[in-house]
Amino acid sequence: MYYDKLDDFPPDFLWGAASAAYQIEGAYDEDGKGPSIWDVYAHQPGNTFNGTTGDVAIDHYHHMAEDVALMAKMGLKAYRFSVAWARVIPDGDGAVNEAGLDFYRRLIRELKQNGIEPVLTLYHWDLPQALQDKYGGWESREVIPAFAKYCRTLFTAFKDDVKYWVTFNEQNVFTGLGYRWGNHPPKVQDVRRMFAANHIVNLANAIAIKLFHELVPNGLIGPSFGYGPVYPLTGAPTDVLAAVNADDFNNNWWLDVYCRGEYPYFMEKTLTRMGLMPDVTDADRALLKQAHPDFLGINYYHGGTVQQNRLEKPVAEAAKKDFSATDPYLMQPKEDQAQSPEVPMFNAVANPYLKKTDWGWEIDPVGFRVGLRQVYEKYRLPLFVTENGLGAVDQLANGEVDDQYRIDYLAAHLRTMKEAITDGVEMIGYCAWSFTDLLSWLNGYRKRYGFVYVDRDDDGPKQLRRIPKKSYYWYQQIIAQNGAQITEATK
Repeated sequence: MYYDKLDDFPPDFLWGAASAAYQIEGAYDEDGKGPSIWDVYAHQPGNTFNGTTGDVAIDHYHHMAEDVALMAKMGLKAYRFSVAWARVIPDGDGAVNEAGLDFYRRLIRELKQNGIEPVLTLYHWDLPQALQDKYGGWESREVIPAFAKYCRTLFTAFKDDVKYWVTFNEQNVFTGLGYRWGNHPPKVQDVRRMFAANHIVNLANAIAIKLFHELVPNGLIGPSFGYGPVYPLTGAPTDVLAAVNADDFNNNWWLDVYCRGEYPYFMEKTLTRMGLMPDVTDADRALLKQAHPDFLGINYYHGGTVQQNRLEKPVAEAAKKDFSATDPYLMQPKEDQAQSPEVPMFNAVANPYLKKTDWGWEIDPVGFRVGLRQVYEKYRLPLFVTENGLGAVDQLANGEVDDQYRIDYLAAHLRTMKEAITDGVEMIGYCAWSFTDLLSWLNGYRKRYGFVYVDRDDDGPKQLRRIPKKSYYWYQQIIAQNGAQITEATK
């Protein structure tokens, strides 16, 4: 749909930026904090780029006031952050660490005093190591009451100060990378265990949402999902069918549970046939039906393109692409494994029409609009973009960072988001990933996303100076004008 004129962004639109505790806080063992699975995993040789860890990260724990001042100067309307579970409850299900809780209390106070809406993420991948050791992490139902206790602690502490809450960040990514591909902790490579762990996370998500609605009646809560639309490579009906299958596998498997309280019939039947369907009790199904999110968080980087499955349409060995190691948002097995449910459904391929980032991620701003339209039409929940951004190798030159490429990337995505609003999609806000540079999980500190350059690298923290990039001042103007200057429709 082409428009001569786009609708304005809502007057209360939340222009924001995002982060995650492990990637920025540092202070990994200070003030009573317990170890998380990432603290342990990153210290094991060979697990991360150049052995980088979040021990110091960008030391947000000690630079919090400085970072919030930079947010305020930018004019940020919202800041999405996550709480480190092991900082608040060091062993995951025991006594509350008041010093850890106080850090987030001070952060929320600083944000509110500067007119910035806090958006609190309960879980961004850093499970307390004690729960991994004691129960086996997300493979055990024993973690659910521990998570509920943690949630109750935060709901009680911050129910009057935080309106927007996110339950789980990218459940589709951390279960896949942790339990199937073995690139993240707990470094398991077993697709059956992945689906089993994913079900337990679904139950924990439902428990959290039910508890939230009891304790925080004036707040809003929902999960953040790593979403991407799926395109057929060609107009061949077999490729179109493959795209329908891939959408069920990559998106509906999670979103239908979040928003409808049930597993999609096609995927459930497929996994049951393959012996991969997790154990779902009648009580589980009843619980999932009772949890209703107030909004849906969307993390968008790109979608995917597929063709007919390679069992019916064999491809040359060189054409088989393994996405699992380089791109957590587009995973496809290298081999036709007996327990690879996607193999008979679709074959993921590169999109010939899209350019890629330095890390091989496709750049697809139009897909952003497609995705927002698809999700809103299907579930009719307000959408909150909780991540979208560009990872790049930024260079500091003469005390400045000219990241025009990031501005171009974000501007294209903001334009298509504005088009989606004009289409009729109900949007709460947009949190760019990320506010500052941070630790990029397996990629160390070389892959930068932030509006603010942090003077550190993979060899050490250096001085940790904060230096606003060119994109910082660009986004400052976007916020000041509520996106009014984003007027050009994408043709």
